[in-house]
Amino acid sequence: MTKPAAPTDGLKRGLKARHMQMIAIGGSIGTGLFVASGGTIAQAGPGGSLLAYALIGAMVLLLMQSLGEMSARLPVSGSFQTYASVFVNRHFGFAIGWNYWFNWAITVAAELVAAGIIMSYWLPDVPGWIWAGVFLLLLTGLNALSTKAFGESEYWLAMIKVITVIVFLACGIAMILGIMGDSTPGFSNWSNGDAPFVGGWLSVVSVFMIAGFSFQGTELVGVAAGEAENPQRDIPKAIKAIFWRIMLFYVGAIFIIGTLLPYADPSLLSSGEADIASSPFTMVFERAGIAFAAALMNAVILSAILSAGNSGLYASARMLYSMALDGKAPKIFARLNRRGVPVPAMLLTASVGLFGFLTAIIGQGSAYTWLLNVSGLSGFIAWVGIAVSHYKFRKAYIASGQDLAKLPYKAPLFPLGPILAFVILIVVIAGQNYEAVVQGRVLEVLSSYIGLPLFLLLWAGHWWVTRKQPEVKIDPWTLR
Repeated sequence: MTKPAAPTDGLKRGLKARHMQMIAIGGSIGTGLFVASGGTIAQAGPGGSLLAYALIGAMVLLLMQSLGEMSARLPVSGSFQTYASVFVNRHFGFAIGWNYWFNWAITVAAELVAAGIIMSYWLPDVPGWIWAGVFLLLLTGLNALSTKAFGESEYWLAMIKVITVIVFLACGIAMILGIMGDSTPGFSNWSNGDAPFVGGWLSVVSVFMIAGFSFQGTELVGVAAGEAENPQRDIPKAIKAIFWRIMLFYVGAIFIIGTLLPYADPSLLSSGEADIASSPFTMVFERAGIAFAAALMNAVILSAILSAGNSGLYASARMLYSMALDGKAPKIFARLNRRGVPVPAMLLTASVGLFGFLTAIIGQGSAYTWLLNVSGLSGFIAWVGIAVSHYKFRKAYIASGQDLAKLPYKAPLFPLGPILAFVILIVVIAGQNYEAVVQGRVLEVLSSYIGLPLFLLLWAGHWWVTRKQPEVKIDPWTLR
């Protein structure tokens, strides 16, 4: 095995403090909040949804504190792939890296399909695949320009989402207090029927899984650390901002929606990207008297989709570049252009996006659904890698005789934080589709859990191929 290289070799540290802050704040704000949140309230009631999102939010906070400690001390673009390789073992790192690359490559394809659906709101006669192609070219071009171009585009796309949520929260509070809108339900929606908990604990568990998917993307700040201008200063600030995002944006929005909209509203049950009118944000804005609420939210959701695709292309390209440097991927993907962008790695990811949306468009819907299910589970597996790596990282740091006080950022709840996050993640992974398991729907079970055996196959396969190759011991504290 080749000696793991610092993935920042040749890359440009072009991400400023404001870029890192917005990547951290806007990383996971997307259709999970703007659209799918309505369905969770219909399923578990306002109290059940609030509890599920709060618990997942607390887990994500612990996880990001773990990632923050590692990435502030070792700011490399390989992020948790590098940490897993160095602090756990090279086989685990190989599986984590390819797992994460695939996760975002397929996510890019999914976002392109969604963008085509969203554009049909304004231009229904234009085929969705045309918009998917246009946006793929746009995102690839932005990423190919420079790291700074990615940071600027992500900053403004995330800003749109952040402003929307803040305006939504302000309008929601005003409506609850009777300042806006025709009338206020007060807190009656928390006591009508089975509210606040609908369907008992099983419904809460179901929302638990959905909430987990909604938060995926928060780990992007760790990947971006490898190109941060001042990671020791900016990463701790960004990690601390995550707490306020979780509490204010997700928990606050769920509280507002659950208070203003009854869980039995049939529109909440039909929440989907193809029906912007069913977005709880659209419904609340309309009841607040804001004109063109549906068109407004359509534009916001489009920005969220493009933001996710933009970030996914960036993160997967950097992960593939890092693996190529470490000998876990073909060397061609370690090439950079003169602006420090890993173009071959980016083009491979973009080609997966091209294949993905073409597969969806030509009618191979079941195959595409399987790919998405693999991708969704891959995000949780990457989080498990962060928790395990942080536990081993701190142990190695202490064993090397270094002073904890000199860490740029120290996770405050170690060892409880990574251990608790690990346990919750195992529950989330095991419960992906517990209903299909209980009811014996074999194909659904395979579709939901296929990502786990694929990850284990990557791990075991790398061990088998490289088992006779000596592992080069390095000093991890020299990585930059």
